[in-house]
Amino acid sequence: MTKILITGGAGFIGYHLACELSSNSSNEVHIVDNFSRAVKDKNLQSLLEKPNVKAFEIDLIDRNGITTLENDYDYVYHLAAVIGVKHVLNRPSDVLRNNVTLLMNMLDFARQCRNLKRFLFASTSEVYAGTLRYFSLPIPTSEDTPLAVNALEEPRTSYMLSKIYGEALCHHSGVPYTIFRPHNFYGPRMGMSHVIPELAKKAYDTADGGSIEVFSVNHKRTFCYVEDAVKSLVLIAENPECEGLVFNIGNQEPEISIGQLAEEVIKALRKNLNIEAKNPTSGSPSRRCPDISRIVEATGYRPTVGLTEGVTKTVNWYIDNIFMGSDISAN
Repeated sequence: MTKILITGGAGFIGYHLACELSSNSSNEVHIVDNFSRAVKDKNLQSLLEKPNVKAFEIDLIDRNGITTLENDYDYVYHLAAVIGVKHVLNRPSDVLRNNVTLLMNMLDFARQCRNLKRFLFASTSEVYAGTLRYFSLPIPTSEDTPLAVNALEEPRTSYMLSKIYGEALCHHSGVPYTIFRPHNFYGPRMGMSHVIPELAKKAYDTADGGSIEVFSVNHKRTFCYVEDAVKSLVLIAENPECEGLVFNIGNQEPEISIGQLAEEVIKALRKNLNIEAKNPTSGSPSRRCPDISRIVEATGYRPTVGLTEGVTKTVNWYIDNIFMGSDISAN
């Protein structure tokens, strides 16, 4: 039996990762979360009915809470973090302090795990923001791109900085680690404060022939469906050659504009709507696309869910579980 711990396991990525890992009956999956975002929904309850899945409500900032966990995990996926625009803008010092404390506590715990094969740390694509702002950032962007820290006085820098520092902690931890930088994961149960569910809600509420406002309409992105994303995380965690490396996780293509993304969402809703272009969102880069050649070479990973299929699955889930009313959390 392989024993696996997922911190932040009730969140978007953590939940889907737990679903993927628990599909293998030889895995025992433990998820830890403080449930501060009220995500005890029917999807999570269904997951917890599996005989090889357990949940623990623990505040990982409190070292005493961590001592209740057993020290025999083979893999630790550290996804827990203080996130969200409200936290970042209103309490940036808490974001810095708590994200670093969370990681330091979990690295200390990982050192005590006698069977540990890998500690996976969730960083962010935001680590490239300073390089993008002040230097010529190559696109697609590789993991070896030098990182520049910028605008320390801006609250939104706090999250990015906590992750850069977190990467450094992993490098010097003495723990067998792998770092991943997620790029625009999307899918069911991702909450509402993301571009695809926001566009879907606008389109759902607008009658045929009407218009929806779309910000940053010409900005370009690539998107990665969450089922592909979590499969890639398992690949890098279980591959011995991936120890000590940093990986971009996402899609390299297709690179589409936010306007084109809005059209995909409208198509998934089978509606006839117009797009009203609005000003770019402040601080939003005009282009972001990861170079994923490293993970392809290391694991053979290739995304399998196309954009149209993924957007359709996501929109349909939101219609059934959020827009039409449900006990699913939309945080």
